[in-house]
Amino acid sequence: MDYLTSIEDSQVDVLHEIGERLGMADSFHEVLHRVVEFAAALVKCDSCLVYVLEGDELVLRASKNPHPDVIDRLKLRVGQGITGWVAEHHEPVTIPEKATLDPRFQFFHELPEDSYEAFLSVPLLCRGRVVGVINLQHCQHHVYRQREIRMISTIGFLVGAEVELARLEEANLVLTEQLERRKLVERAKGILQRDLGLDEEQAYLMLQRQSRQKRRPMKEIAEAIILSDEVRGTTSTTAS
Repeated sequence: MDYLTSIEDSQVDVLHEIGERLGMADSFHEVLHRVVEFAAALVKCDSCLVYVLEGDELVLRASKNPHPDVIDRLKLRVGQGITGWVAEHHEPVTIPEKATLDPRFQFFHELPEDSYEAFLSVPLLCRGRVVGVINLQHCQHHVYRQREIRMISTIGFLVGAEVELARLEEANLVLTEQLERRKLVERAKGILQRDLGLDEEQAYLMLQRQSRQKRRPMKEIAEAIILSDEVRGTTSTTAS
């Protein structure tokens, strides 16, 4: 009984720590970083990668090893490679050695991990729907114990909803920023049309040209035009 109680306590501790770490995260990438951090601590591994399903593509969003050139850029289709197979079939895959010889394997030159021997790939699920895949890899031969597979699968079930929520929040933030940018550009275009007698297309092209010449985002150019107009309006009001 004491042995069973010890196991249950250990499992509760794991669940509590997962919730605590995710609760501390305040952004999409931070959530994924916590997932990588926790999975790599549970199963000592040489690599841990998290792919997030976006549309019909899996996008590499987080890695234990630094990969600034491919994070948020490396993509594969559902069904492509071992990772894509896991996303398609909603099942984990374990390969103790010679992972590259598996017929499902897809090689990416950008990832040194593709030369590793052992591979554990587990789906991240939200209400029975795949939202991503987490991969653990070892440089040398490694037999994944059933407990390790269960623990990473548990993480997949627990964090799937959190990953999906964080992704949706990021997407919403991007849309909000795009809307704000559009409003600023429209307002700046109106000022240029009024002051310089330009039509809408000419005003937009002027903003675009200034953005390229000054190597600044169009939003910043628009903000500068709006600020200048407000300063002129304030000065004119004060003078009168």
